[in-house]
Amino acid sequence: MPPEFFLDRNLGRRVAEGLRTCGWTVHRIVDVFPDDGQDVEEWIAHGLDRSWVPLSKDGRIKTRDLEIQPVLERKAVLFYLDNQQLRTTEMIERLVARRDAIHRAVENGGPAAYAVRSDRIERTWP
Repeated sequence: MPPEFFLDRNLGRRVAEGLRTCGWTVHRIVDVFPDDGQDVEEWIAHGLDRSWVPLSKDGRIKTRDLEIQPVLERKAVLFYLDNQQLRTTEMIERLVARRDAIHRAVENGGPAAYAVRSDRIERTWP
């Protein structure tokens, strides 16, 4: 069964819709948290407790001890786009193009954080 993803608010509604159109199961923070998931540690933990894989475009999460702690504790994986300037269509295309590698990384488990690059995913933490 393919993994389900929990999208950081910085990815927006259109990325979620685009991924759903491509067959991904995604959950948006705004659908779960009325305050839009301002507490990063809380939304990551919430998603991981439901086996939802966190997906963001903020790679700095992996450098903030409090925010990466739920990934470490649950031996989970987190993915982020390595370029915050991508247009919505580029974000969707990049994620869909790396789908198989992302799924393999989820199966391999963690703790780990991966950058989704234009040509590959790359483990960047720990």
